[in-house]
Amino acid sequence: MNFLALDTSTDTLFVAVQRGDAIWQYSGPGAQQSSSQLLPAIRQLMSEAGLAFKELDAIAFGRGPGSFTGLRTACAITQGLAFAAKVPVLPIDTLLAVAEEARQLHGCNEVMAVLDARMNEVYHAPFSYENGDWIVPEDFGLCAPEALQVPAGLTVAGNAQHVYPEQLAPQAAHVHALPTATALLRLAPALLAKGCAVPAEQALPRYIRDKVAKTTAEREAEKRAAQLADTPATPTP
Repeated sequence: MNFLALDTSTDTLFVAVQRGDAIWQYSGPGAQQSSSQLLPAIRQLMSEAGLAFKELDAIAFGRGPGSFTGLRTACAITQGLAFAAKVPVLPIDTLLAVAEEARQLHGCNEVMAVLDARMNEVYHAPFSYENGDWIVPEDFGLCAPEALQVPAGLTVAGNAQHVYPEQLAPQAAHVHALPTATALLRLAPALLAKGCAVPAEQALPRYIRDKVAKTTAEREAEKRAAQLADTPATPTP
């Protein structure tokens, strides 16, 4: 199968292309640099793989949770490429990708996936790998690192332990794992077979925290409302 996978949800940018059994991959600085580096990296890997976008079975992207800017960047670029090539999109949870990376790197089958959410909070969700597939919870959580409860037997995997070394589940076992593009590639075939692919226009980020910033329109609307509220009422004749 042929896939393009990308993740910009953390401070590291990941891109990978799979053609049959062969994989080409790239990683580099993410965050604010994702928007400038992502498309060149995609073009380079697709060229190295000798693939046209229309030959892809799907484009997979880390839909979140994670950096708001990163998620929007990944979603927008994925939508544009998928729409132009007329291929489906696989939006994949970043916490699931963390669990898969922990399994691949460290042999973990019972995982509490955790990603730094900034603002002294972490995203988290428990995952179990059984009979060749991940059991995924319906809801993901957001809490202060010291409030995270880790059931016995689960390994904490992610990128938050070095940020909150004393607060985050100090009694639990920890491993470092990120939502890599190659983890997305390993998850993609099963998710595609389950019917998880969507048309480009239906591919959306997954936000856990409601908002961290207001849009320009929201700020302008609030400003107008405040000005209106400060305007003295006109006396009725």
